[in-house]
Amino acid sequence: MQLVRQKDQMMAKGVHRPRRTFGAALAVAALASAATACSGSAEPERGAPAPAPAAAGQQAPAAGALTAYVERVRAQRAARVLAAKKWGLAKPPLEAPAPPAVKPRITTRKGFETDGEGLPPVFTTVPTKQKVVFLTIDDGAEKDPRLLKMMKELRIPYSAFLSDYVVKDDYDYFARMQKSQEPGVSLHNHTLHHRYLPALSYGEQRREICGMQDVMEKRFGKRPPLFRPPYGNYNEDTLRAAKSCGVKAVPLWAAEAFPDHMEWREWDRDLHPGDIVLTHFRGKGDWKGTMPDMIRRAMNVITAKGYAVARLEDYV
Repeated sequence: MQLVRQKDQMMAKGVHRPRRTFGAALAVAALASAATACSGSAEPERGAPAPAPAAAGQQAPAAGALTAYVERVRAQRAARVLAAKKWGLAKPPLEAPAPPAVKPRITTRKGFETDGEGLPPVFTTVPTKQKVVFLTIDDGAEKDPRLLKMMKELRIPYSAFLSDYVVKDDYDYFARMQKSQEPGVSLHNHTLHHRYLPALSYGEQRREICGMQDVMEKRFGKRPPLFRPPYGNYNEDTLRAAKSCGVKAVPLWAAEAFPDHMEWREWDRDLHPGDIVLTHFRGKGDWKGTMPDMIRRAMNVITAKGYAVARLEDYV
């Protein structure tokens, strides 16, 4: 499937610091040294619990606790290296930096606007200077258990945009996906039946989008804040309908991953900080490879270009 632009855009138109003991200072230095030795960076593994800061008037945590933390980070990184070898990646995935304390302001990409005001923003790239990209997987047709195992072992975050007509035969697969790794894989809305929305009336579009919100809440416990229109096509009615049932933003994509190649939206055919990468739940019946083949291809490209995969919901 080629990257698709939506129909309308083509037509129109932010103390006091407690005193540390000498022993604690040495422990902190050991932490930084050990972390650097593990990965070339003092940045902890994303998802690993950071040591609790000392409260005012109290001493820092004991050196033993910090040593245990360093060993835990080491073990996680070593496991990631082994997982990369197991799954055939050229290099282990890079570790994502800590997400921003304040999420960036998302606006609609130039050229993707409608005439409506106050509607959910439509975007292909998150505004950030960090060398991170975001992996998203659409529809839900292929339910490969190896994908869940691979992503958990590699500790790669991703967001799934689901359509009910292809997930309803096995909701449990996606429930397992949602709980498969910390902080969990996020599930979002891709409509009930994957129809071309601009050809539908406002009421029909609302049933497609809000109906899927109902399914997501019933089956997975939450009405998701993100929505992706099928094929990337939408109009003002789409965004008005999405807003009416709780959608906050509409992420599209800047690149698309297949088992044997990548496709690009931008003229330079490259990744950029904050780019959203799209792929699909597909198997050998639809393309030249399996879901693990696709992840391998995408991660080899992403890592070779110096990017880490971050969690989209930490930024949007």
